[in-house]
Amino acid sequence: MLLLQLVRSILITGNMAMICRIATLSAWLAWASVTSGADPSLQKLIDDKALAQDRMFLGEYVGVLEGGARWGAQVIPLGEGKYRGVGYCDGLPGDGWTRDKKTHTAEAQEANGEVQFRDDHTRVVLRDDTMTVYSADGTKLGTMKKLQRKSPTLGAKPPQGAIVLFDGTSDRGWKKGKTSEFKGEMVLMSTDCETLETFGDHQLHLEFRTPLVPKERGQGRGNSGVYVQDRYEVQILDSFGLSGEDNECGGVYSIRRPEVNMCFPPESWQTYDIDFRAARYDTQGQKTENAQLTVRHNGVVIHDKLSLPMATKGRQPEGPSPAPLYLQDHQNPVLFRNIWAVKR
Repeated sequence: MLLLQLVRSILITGNMAMICRIATLSAWLAWASVTSGADPSLQKLIDDKALAQDRMFLGEYVGVLEGGARWGAQVIPLGEGKYRGVGYCDGLPGDGWTRDKKTHTAEAQEANGEVQFRDDHTRVVLRDDTMTVYSADGTKLGTMKKLQRKSPTLGAKPPQGAIVLFDGTSDRGWKKGKTSEFKGEMVLMSTDCETLETFGDHQLHLEFRTPLVPKERGQGRGNSGVYVQDRYEVQILDSFGLSGEDNECGGVYSIRRPEVNMCFPPESWQTYDIDFRAARYDTQGQKTENAQLTVRHNGVVIHDKLSLPMATKGRQPEGPSPAPLYLQDHQNPVLFRNIWAVKR
């Protein structure tokens, strides 16, 4: 109605200011028709009260036990009140624990507001935000407290000269891009979208969030992927508490597992910071050097100048031309925000 009134005014008065107002209003309406409102699948993730029990103990814990030993633990909901606990000698992954150190794994059912993990040597009682650790004979060995780690690059601002690919205002820089409102901010959804901009050598920053889907397993649990140059996939998956393989979070799909699994709990915002050097080709189109990338997951280097001998199957083959950034849709509500790149 407002737009129709403005058109009538122009016909009568020829008012150029109103012409500008119509152009502005039309652009806003076109943008709003794409971005306004919350996607129903995302709203369900917020409102799903059935997940309240699963969120109760989900997370990371750390503490010092008897004798000065530092331990970390990750607790993973498996659905219907069941949990898996993974204990890490010397601290959490990326903060003391490395692949050559011990882990202990146990599963247990929540009962009366607590979870008790047991093995032949210890009993761990998880209640509220505290793990209390006992020896087999009942001696208290110490406690571990829940904490929430954040990536040091979360919210990183694009430097001068960066190409802002998504800042929460529009999906105009994307082919098949779709935005939605989620918890008061606009996010980009994983919809098999790719950038209109193409890239050779570049630095990339993006933030992603996997959903909590406790009854799913393996590749059905928060699956997506970041295809650098539309050729090389850095996997996204809710692999919190898993070993960290090439098809899990941080893995370069089918090429290399991450040095350490830095996956935070589902529903946490996480970061990838990627330095990419494109493959080199001679004048006859023959490859002379492999592509190479360094990946920091939540601030920790998980691939350091990794040579990429081939492209990931299913997207563009290797070649000398620049190519877009692609975000995979695997029918999981994985979300993205704060995406920018610096060409080199």
